[in-house]
Amino acid sequence: MDLIDDLKSELSSNFEQGAGTDEGCLIEILASRTPEEIRRINQTYQQQYGRSLEEDICSDTSFMFQRVLVSLTAGGRDEGNYLDDALVKQDAQDLYEAGEKKWGTDEVKFLSILCSRNRNHLLHVKCMRNKPAYFAERLYKSMKGLGTDDSTLIRVMVSRAEIDMLDIRANFKRLYGKSLYSFIKGDTSGDYRKVLLILCGGDD
Repeated sequence: MDLIDDLKSELSSNFEQGAGTDEGCLIEILASRTPEEIRRINQTYQQQYGRSLEEDICSDTSFMFQRVLVSLTAGGRDEGNYLDDALVKQDAQDLYEAGEKKWGTDEVKFLSILCSRNRNHLLHVKCMRNKPAYFAERLYKSMKGLGTDDSTLIRVMVSRAEIDMLDIRANFKRLYGKSLYSFIKGDTSGDYRKVLLILCGGDD
């Protein structure tokens, strides 16, 4: 099944038939595509349904899901390997200012950097080079006890999914004696759980 058939089969039943949004299927499609494929998806969706994918995402989703999905549909990630040392340092500072330095986080700043910079750049950004054990600890703390720190949970899962999630999973299992997958499955529910489990990638 090619990309266009995949797009039609996954999206038509959700938006065109009004069955509600399957965030899991959208994340799975959009997070794994190149910018060129994202542009083809947007074009085909517009031709098929007479409205933009972003419009339907905004009408069917809200809050963090909407921000993540809209950022992915922009297809703005740089595919090159060029490094600008000054920009690397600036992004590291911006991410710190947006998150660790203050209470709460600026998800827009995180998404603007994480969904647009090339992977080589992200790997050189200071906060992107923290050890997987650090992110495993952040994920654990976001879910332990009463309530869930959703901002931290979704931010770490989205930002690390294509970088070092396997290492994070291994460190999570080593540190806490339980797989990240099973921890997420037991702490979340519904479409939110589906998205996080897809980003996790599998059980250990």
